[in-house]
Amino acid sequence: MQINMVEAVNQALREEMKRDKRVILLGEDVGVDGGVFRATEGLYKEFGPERVMDTPLAESGILGVSIGLALNGMRPVAEMQFSGFFWPAFDQLISHAGRYRNRTRGRFNLPLVVRFPCGGGVKALEHHSESYEAIYAHAPGVKVVYPSTPYDTKGLLKSAIRDPDPVVFMEHKKLYRAFRQEVPDGEYLVPIGESKVVQEGSDMTLISWGAMTLPVQRAAGLVAAHGVTCEIIDLRTISPLDMDPVISSVEKTGRCVIVEEGHRMCSVGAEIVAQINEKAFLSLKAPPLRVSGFDVPAPFYKMEDWYLPDTDRVVKAMRSVMKY
Repeated sequence: MQINMVEAVNQALREEMKRDKRVILLGEDVGVDGGVFRATEGLYKEFGPERVMDTPLAESGILGVSIGLALNGMRPVAEMQFSGFFWPAFDQLISHAGRYRNRTRGRFNLPLVVRFPCGGGVKALEHHSESYEAIYAHAPGVKVVYPSTPYDTKGLLKSAIRDPDPVVFMEHKKLYRAFRQEVPDGEYLVPIGESKVVQEGSDMTLISWGAMTLPVQRAAGLVAAHGVTCEIIDLRTISPLDMDPVISSVEKTGRCVIVEEGHRMCSVGAEIVAQINEKAFLSLKAPPLRVSGFDVPAPFYKMEDWYLPDTDRVVKAMRSVMKY
């Protein structure tokens, strides 16, 4: 079946709610209205108000209640309406949700999912366009997932719901209806913590995740016309970070460009470069380069396209690495 990303989210939630009665949804407008982007459309009618719950506009309360539900045997999936609204609940995530396994010396797990739309490129308002995966990944005990395709979205969300630990599930809103992909109607899972080699190549390694996979693939197509073959890796999961395919690829190609939407300072790309330097330094033919967002708040409409990495910026970095 050909579906888009928001339909993949809806399918995953519906299938997991049918499979496990402990799975419940809660968040602002997720019930009667089916969510801002209609990711939960139809689920209130199918499963009722006891399993699909509209909440007050209180993100800290949404996550706090989810923690209590998870500790008492449920598997809550909490939606934050936009990623920029998540910060009031961040204390609950880093101070409590991520600590329970360690706090209780393994006696308790905390199986909950926090999912939200994130990222720029759709001319949204302030607090709607951030991509702060690096901050979430810095919280011990929390897994961070950031898919780029409908297929991976469905499989990873189902895995996140079944995971014994808290998972932050990031859904780039520019990808919600960007394209359709063949997605199995039945049961399948995509493991958390496994990067994916999207395309094999021998001259350069390109690493990205979320919506940045689109300019990366376009850039790879442009340089292929000049005889440069690129190996493209989609991380899919930010924490735990699967570096094995990255290191293997860099050992083969000797060149690397990392493309991310988030800010440059202390970014996921910086961590990737550090690990490449530690594990594959002698294989490098050029310093790894990063193409990222800038260290400013995600800007408004007229400046948004200047902020976001695009195909031209990726190609420029690739040419620099090839000429080194």
